[in-house]
Amino acid sequence: MNDDEGLLPASPSGPSGDGVVTPNPWGSLRRFTAARIALGRSGVSQPTAPQLEFQLAHARARDAVHLALDHAALGDALRAATGLPCLPLHSAAVSRDIYLQRPDLGRRLDDASRRALLERPRDGAGYDLAFVIADGLSALAIEQNVRPFLTALMARLAAESWSLAPLSIVRQGRVAVGDEVGELLGARAVLVLIGERPGLSSPDSMGLYLTWAPRVGLSDAARNCISNVRPAGLTYDDAAFKLHYLLSESRRRQLSGVALKDETAADSAAMEAPQRNFLLE
Repeated sequence: MNDDEGLLPASPSGPSGDGVVTPNPWGSLRRFTAARIALGRSGVSQPTAPQLEFQLAHARARDAVHLALDHAALGDALRAATGLPCLPLHSAAVSRDIYLQRPDLGRRLDDASRRALLERPRDGAGYDLAFVIADGLSALAIEQNVRPFLTALMARLAAESWSLAPLSIVRQGRVAVGDEVGELLGARAVLVLIGERPGLSSPDSMGLYLTWAPRVGLSDAARNCISNVRPAGLTYDDAAFKLHYLLSESRRRQLSGVALKDETAADSAAMEAPQRNFLLE
């Protein structure tokens, strides 16, 4: 049992380690990051409090992976927020266990979903953009972030002429499932909003993947990615700003992926601004 579990009275700790917990000299840097740094030590062991925090973070990450997406409630919320109809779809992975063991099945639709899209009346002119929402590895990220992010993005698209396909909500979906959905809907571009693999400090991170001319068989080189969309990461307004730029350039130049770079003014200004080194402060 560690000596920091309340058996010894708490006392100031110094470099010699004569107290309950020896602090790390980098402790002041923790205010700059949520990463697990400067945790201190108790003898040669990690203190109890950081160890318990680690176990809690690990449990939250595991829960996020296995949480089932409430597609019906999400569909109702998104219809109210966007005014677009929602299409409930499913990947070829029939269960969560299969989804985790067979990533390839999460990249394709099941037969019923494919038929449902094929039987939909097609708009002769097609759509400019299709939204595909997939639970990915964190349904929690989708439930918390999709609605406020789409609200911010739609406010930017409203001033322009975008023909939008119905929202597609895909359970047990991977990023590439958006290529098949976009192709079957006849969309010129597809945006996949998906729960990212949870980290120990971010079980609720959402990723955005933009692809021009979606079709089955594309590689990741054909996509543009914006990651870590959540209140504690990239804010909804900042993500909508970046994505709106990429959408506009993708439609204008009819491409995406490695050929399309994020050249937003905010990034350019940040690159040109003098950089402060907090280690020297």
